[in-house]
Parts: sequence; C-alpha cells; structure tokens
Amino acid sequence: MLLGVYYCFFIQGDAIGYWRIPKEYTFKTFQEGLFNGEGTMFMYAFNYVFSNLLNMSYLSNTLLYSLFGFMGMTLFYMIAVKTIPYTKLINGYALFPLIFFLPNLHFWSAGVGKDTTLFLCIALFAYGVMKPLKRIPLILIGLAIAMAIRPHIVLFLFVGFGIAYVFGGKVSGFQRILFSIVLIGGGIAILPSVMEFAKIEEASAAGFEEFATKKADVLSRSHTGSAIDISSYPFPLKVLTFWFRPLFFDVRNLNGLVASIENLALVSLFIMAMARKPLKAFKAAPFVIKGLVIFLIVGTLAFSQSLGNVGIMIRMRNMFLPGMLIFILWVFSYEYQSRIQKKINP
Repeated sequence: MLLGVYYCFFIQGDAIGYWRIPKEYTFKTFQEGLFNGEGTMFMYAFNYVFSNLLNMSYLSNTLLYSLFGFMGMTLFYMIAVKTIPYTKLINGYALFPLIFFLPNLHFWSAGVGKDTTLFLCIALFAYGVMKPLKRIPLILIGLAIAMAIRPHIVLFLFVGFGIAYVFGGKVSGFQRILFSIVLIGGGIAILPSVMEFAKIEEASAAGFEEFATKKADVLSRSHTGSAIDISSYPFPLKVLTFWFRPLFFDVRNLNGLVASIENLALVSLFIMAMARKPLKAFKAAPFVIKGLVIFLIVGTLAFSQSLGNVGIMIRMRNMFLPGMLIFILWVFSYEYQSRIQKKINP
C-alpha cells in the first residue's frame, strides 16, 4: 500500500494515461476495447469500470491495482508455503518470507497498468495449475486477461508448464500426457496471435532475430536516461543484465540505488543457490516450481535479447522474479532435506 501511494505521487508515465483516457470513453468504445482490443487498448477498456463508471480518483485507482498486486504476491506466497518444507536456511535465519519483501517486486506490482495486472494473472495461473481440475476458474481468468494484454506471456506460460509436465513430477502418466498436450497445443494455437501482436511476419529464427534487433535498437536509443546498448553483449551477459541490473555502476537516482542494493542481495542468493546442486534440486522439484523455472528461462531467452533499457528490464523481469525466488528457496530447502535424510539413513 505504501509503495502504491509512492507510485501514485512520484511515478506518472503510462499509469496516469490508463486512468485519464478511459474517463472519455463511451460505453460503445468500452465494449470495442474490451472484446476486440489488445494491449494498451484493452487496458483502457479494463480500467473504464474503475476510472469512468465508478469515478475513482487516481489515488484510489492506484491502490486498487496495489490490491491486485498484493493478491498476486499472496498466491506466490501460498505456492511457497505449500511446496517448500524448510525455510530456516541460512545460519539459522528464515529466508522465507523475507525474500518476498524485495522492494521492486512490490513497486512494479503496485501501479495502474499492464505490469500489475499480468503479475496477478501469472500468479492465478501458477496457483491454479497446482490443482487444475479444482481451480479451473482461476486458470481461465488469468489466461484470458493475460491473453488480451500480452499474448506472448500466455505462450511462455503454456510452453513453460507444458514442458514441466513432460518432465513429470508427482502426477500420473495420464495427467502428464493430457496436460502436456493441452498446454503445448494451446501454445501452438495462440502462436499466430502472438506473431501478429509482436508484428513478426514469419515464425522463424530469422524473424525473431530481426524483431529482437529492431527492439533493442529502439530501446537502446531511448531518452529515459536508463538506456544501455546491449547489441554487442555476448548472450550470457545479456541474460545476467536482464536478471541482475541495475547494479551500483548504473545508479543515477535513489530508485536506482535501492534497485542496486536489492540486486546485490539477489545475486548473492543466486550464487549461493547455484553452488548447491541446482540441477538435482530442479529434477526433484514439485511440478509448479519446474513450471515457474522454465517460464523464467523462456521469458529470459525472449526479453534478454530485445530490451536495452534498465527500467523496462526491471518491469519485465518482475513477472518472472517470483519463479526465481521460489526456486532459490527450493534449492536451499532441498539441500537441507537431503542432509537430514543422510543423517537418518547414513
């Protein structure tokens, strides 16, 4: 809530437009945007109910979206609670739930706009697939709204969790095959919509590379003050840039300093986790954690090649960051669990 208030008064950008423009909408414009609009046009229609019909102020509208972000955080918290048995992991101190208090994780899920809404959609989907037959409404709501905002995120979810089902887990062979077919088949079915949305004419490696090059060029010439030229970076450095920057050498203001401190903590935890047999831990992970990790990898492969602006990177990364945090928790927990089992069964 505090970050929502801060976002309202100090961060304008697209958020103020998502509140102001729907105030001028007619009901016919609302219907057209809701059922036929994509991306920004859908968000205007989505916010029509709050900004126009309910005549909410910009502050109250921002706090409503902060509630959406809080709901998403709560669902990710529940995923961690239900899948990670051991949380007192580092020198007797509980890493969970403190790891969920990283400021930018909440900051970019507190404002009016796409990022907060998608954050909730991803959480609804991830929490829903833990018990898919009982939580079909959560899955459908999350997918429907995400599809209207950024269809490529839905594609990433389908691919990530579809592959996770292929890897298996504590599900029957029938369920594994069924949900793999549904998710991967769904991903193939929406691919044309994703291509149209992203304005990629050809579903080929060359097409994707051309799109990424153009996107990186536009963003690297941004005048926001946080542009960086990633075109000459090797692939591993692009990935690390997407995950862990800004760092202290990127700092230009207070927000950048806070983000740098947070990223330093994140880098430290990531390195510690990667030193604890992460592949073995991944193989033993519950299905939903595998899905979130593969979703993170797919999103990283896409966005790390095309984003040349640190501010946009942080916003985009926020959708994938819960998966990284939950996997880090799982790696520590799995190592602790393995040590206990060795003591019991030497």
